[in-house]
Amino acid sequence: MRTPTWAEDELVLAGALVVRNGWHELRTEDPAVQELSELLRSLPIHPAEARSLRGFRSAGSVSRKTSDFAANHPAYNGKGTKCGEPTRLMIRAFIDREQEMLDAADAIEEGIASGQLQLIPPQPDEDDDTGVTAVEGRLLVRRALARERDPKLRRLKIKQARQGGRPLRCEVCDFDFAQAYGPLGEGYIEVHHVTPLHASGTRSTRLDDLACLCANCHRMCHKNRPGESWRTPDALRALMHTSAPGSAQAASTTAS
Repeated sequence: MRTPTWAEDELVLAGALVVRNGWHELRTEDPAVQELSELLRSLPIHPAEARSLRGFRSAGSVSRKTSDFAANHPAYNGKGTKCGEPTRLMIRAFIDREQEMLDAADAIEEGIASGQLQLIPPQPDEDDDTGVTAVEGRLLVRRALARERDPKLRRLKIKQARQGGRPLRCEVCDFDFAQAYGPLGEGYIEVHHVTPLHASGTRSTRLDDLACLCANCHRMCHKNRPGESWRTPDALRALMHTSAPGSAQAASTTAS
C-alpha cells in the first residue's frame, strides 16, 4: 500500500505551521514539525492500514511539505519545489484569507485534542460526487454535517422558523414545500449549518447558527470546488442573483 496523498485537513495544518513561521520552511528536528507529525498520524481521515505504514507523515515528510509551501509562495525568490495542485490551492487560500485558514487549523487541532472529531462517524456528504472536499478540510465538514442531522436541533430550528405563523420557506429561494406538495410537504425543510466551518469551534450549536433551506439550495451551499470553501446562504443568494437571467452580470456573460 502506498502512502496516501495529503488531504485538505493535513494541508491546512501544514500550511498554518508555515504561515506562523513567516512563510519559511521548518526542518525535521524542529519540535513543531515533530508535533505536527504525531498529530497527522492521529487524524481519522486515512484508513488504519495507511496510518500504520512506515514513514507515514513522518517528521521528514512534514518538513518537505513545509518546503513546498514556502518555495511555492509567489514572493519566494528561488526555484519552487514540485508540489501538487492541492498544495498550490491551499497556498492561495492562506494568501487570500490567512486568518480564516489559521482559525480552521485551530479548530481541527482543538477538535482532535478534545477527542470530538474522532467520535464523529464519516458523513455521506463530506465530499462531493467527484471526491472534492472543502478547502478547510473534511473533518470540519463532517462535524458540521453531523450537527445538521441532529433531530433535536432540527425540530427546534423549524419551530423557531415558524414562530408567529410564518410559512416554512427556504431562506435562499423562498421555496415552500407545503405550497408545492400540499400536505405531503407540510413541515418539511432541510437545516443547514451557516456558521463557517472554522468559526464555531467546539462549542454547542445555537439555533442562529442554522438556516432552513430547500434541498437544492442546501446541496449548492455544500457543493465544493477545488480550493473553495462551502457557501453561506447569503453567498448563495448573491450568486443566484448574479446568475439570474436579466441580471447585469448574466447579460454580460451571455454577450461575451
